[in-house]
Amino acid sequence: MTTTNETNDSSHQLLMQIPVIIIVAGLLATLFTAWTEPGISPNPVLNDYQAINANSTSISPNPIATEVVIPVGIVAGHSGNDSGSVCADGLKEVDINLAIASLVQKQLAEKGIKSEILQEFDPRLTNYKANLLLSIHADSCTFINAQATGFKVAAALSNPHPEKSARLVLCLRKNYAKTTGLTLHNSVTSDMQDYHAFNEINPDTVAAIIEVGFLNLDRQILTQKQDLVAQGITNGIMCYLNNEDINP
Repeated sequence: MTTTNETNDSSHQLLMQIPVIIIVAGLLATLFTAWTEPGISPNPVLNDYQAINANSTSISPNPIATEVVIPVGIVAGHSGNDSGSVCADGLKEVDINLAIASLVQKQLAEKGIKSEILQEFDPRLTNYKANLLLSIHADSCTFINAQATGFKVAAALSNPHPEKSARLVLCLRKNYAKTTGLTLHNSVTSDMQDYHAFNEINPDTVAAIIEVGFLNLDRQILTQKQDLVAQGITNGIMCYLNNEDINP
């Protein structure tokens, strides 16, 4: 049987514990509040995330970088390297190549086609990507014979897109002959087919090299009618880009 004294002792002990319980509860509440505030949070990433969301309703993702591809690359033969062929009176092949390349770039721009001029051993040629790459050169200034006149066009001997290369060559041959009146000099050399840039550019870039004429017998058109020469090249490029009919 529980006596009155025992009941009074139990009640007294319970009353003594209540203040302790209240104090402990208050301390726990204070610690919990401090721990969850951003300024005291042990996770700085969480702080940054909370701060951003406090000032903004959305977070824009970083833009994805995209590679810009120039449709047409034009190599001005020998530029930035040497003079190329030099005539007795000082006429330099490199000057002819640069002048024609600049005119081709201008004519393409008038048709809405972007292009860029590269030097002979331009570092940009490494893995170069474009719809097509054309290297412009001129032939020897030395008199060889009466047949040393006309132009030449060639592509790489080996490439992953032979049908595209063949089409580019045919477009250039047909339009250059038609525009300039010069005849095709069918003497493509191994140096043309093994042209260094063919091995440097991206495999998907279709490329060719053109010898616009001989600096000896074709000197007049190469120096006095450069607009016409450039137009022949531009027409050939547009033939390829527009997939024009190249049947005879």
